[in-house]
Amino acid sequence: MTIQNEVLSAIAARRSCRAYLPEQIKPEELQAVLEAGTWAPTGMNRQSPIIVVVQDKETRDKLSAMNAAVMGNNGDPFYGAPTVLVVLADRNMSTHVEDGSLVLGNLLLAASSIGLGSCWINRAKEVFDTEEGKALLRKWGLDADRYRGIGNCILGYPAQGGIKPAAPRKPDYVVYV
Repeated sequence: MTIQNEVLSAIAARRSCRAYLPEQIKPEELQAVLEAGTWAPTGMNRQSPIIVVVQDKETRDKLSAMNAAVMGNNGDPFYGAPTVLVVLADRNMSTHVEDGSLVLGNLLLAASSIGLGSCWINRAKEVFDTEEGKALLRKWGLDADRYRGIGNCILGYPAQGGIKPAAPRKPDYVVYV
């Protein structure tokens, strides 16, 4: 017998979205996703992460270009998503990477559960380790030496074909000992 409930169903249904409509998400949707992120567990409840909300097109496009440059190309690694949630964490906390990763997981699950498309986009560490990235952090009023980029959660309404069906789970995912 398999146990099933709303949370387990939401986890199984979540998929990465890689094509978005240009329309901005509603403020109440954004707030719901952000609140879910703040409830992620963190090491000793120190709450080392912070979430930077980017919805203005100029900053979003700048972050996209910086992220693409890390990969050595000039495409849009944010797949046209109009909202980017940058997750940073206090590098002085020993669990900052884990803490930020759990925040990103909550953001992704919450987005999916309310019908938004989302995707974790890597390279936040590399972007915010550059002088240009550190200048952005300072512009945002953040200590560039304190915060490390963990990841980006892009959000928006899925475009046609933006979400692919789930791949089968590999047979040796779980090992019993």
